[in-house]
Amino acid sequence: MATIKQIEANRRNALKSTGPRSPEAKAAVRMNALRHGLRARTVVLPAENSEEFHQLCNDLETEWQPQSRTEHFYVEQMAISQWKLTRVEVAEKSIVSQEVSAKTQIPLLDKLWQCQGRLERSFARAQRELERLQNSRRPPVHPGEAASAPKPEVPASAAAVDPPAPKAPYVMFAPAAPAAAPKAEAAPRVEARRRAAS
Repeated sequence: MATIKQIEANRRNALKSTGPRSPEAKAAVRMNALRHGLRARTVVLPAENSEEFHQLCNDLETEWQPQSRTEHFYVEQMAISQWKLTRVEVAEKSIVSQEVSAKTQIPLLDKLWQCQGRLERSFARAQRELERLQNSRRPPVHPGEAASAPKPEVPASAAAVDPPAPKAPYVMFAPAAPAAAPKAEAAPRVEARRRAAS
């Protein structure tokens, strides 16, 4: 344990600490410790395009139409998460393209995928909260009002037209269908397993 004299000496030495003092010098060294930027406080890194980030924010604001400061906060969280997810993809590509051993690559990729999962959960959480806030802002619909409200009349020509067929959901990967084995072949295998188990 340090004595009182040592503590006072440490405090005096701390006052002599050198480091950037002017705003220009502080701005010059603020990114010195940056390695990959996945935990950076600054959302847009120097090598990234800030206009693209602002476009992403504008697109999300247009889509979600935030009305309060809290809703704006959740839109910003969604934008930051999506921006950093793009950064994760770039980092993953960089790691895979390097010619290093799998012993080095696998732990790096594992950390990257953990970070990706956290960012995806952060985006989803912000989206859920934003939806919850926006739904609470809408006036409640009472069951009696919905039944008594006049229904809009549909012209006869519009009623005769078939509604468009629903679009199939987007599928990133469609696995090949497994080949169906004839039942005659499956029975001897099952029988062989039963004999081996007994």
